[in-house]
Amino acid sequence: MVLKSKISQSYIAYNFLTKIYRFHIEKNEKQIYICIYNCCNDMNVEEIIKTNKTIPLQTRTIIHLSLVSNKLSEAMGNALKPFEVSLQQFNVLRILKGQKGTAANLSTLNERMVSRMSNTTRLVDKLILKGFVNRCVCETNRRKVEIFITKEGEKVLDQMSDVIKTAETIAVQNFTEFELKELNQLLDKF
Repeated sequence: MVLKSKISQSYIAYNFLTKIYRFHIEKNEKQIYICIYNCCNDMNVEEIIKTNKTIPLQTRTIIHLSLVSNKLSEAMGNALKPFEVSLQQFNVLRILKGQKGTAANLSTLNERMVSRMSNTTRLVDKLILKGFVNRCVCETNRRKVEIFITKEGEKVLDQMSDVIKTAETIAVQNFTEFELKELNQLLDKF
């Protein structure tokens, strides 16, 4: 899988709500285009859940956060689709690359996952099948399994990171830097 021209960002369509960015990827001699949608435009909770009733502020806030979370997950997932990697698998690859050649085990991965889950073993198994990670038994402790990212995994992760970075930029483009800092401070209260 080769990403052509270090992410050429060209608008191929613009309508009132959606900007579509095109990324050219060559995969098995086929051309694939990744579309990342500007997913967060003037979200109206009442309109989305189709109610005319006034929603209590606390409830509206929780629903709003859930809707934003779902839209962001969908946008990031769509960005990774051509790589045939889930958001959780992408997270595992980033954790392994952050280890800088040091082995990680399943509990290390689980602790550092953005979305903690019990199926980390299955995520790693899928990444092994793709050739993105290796797993081996520790020589000093045979009960311990060590997991490393492969060169191919690092190469593809770099490509995915470029696409995700663009998707993140699109997702927050309606915010100023000050607003993003303020939002992060508010979210830190959770």
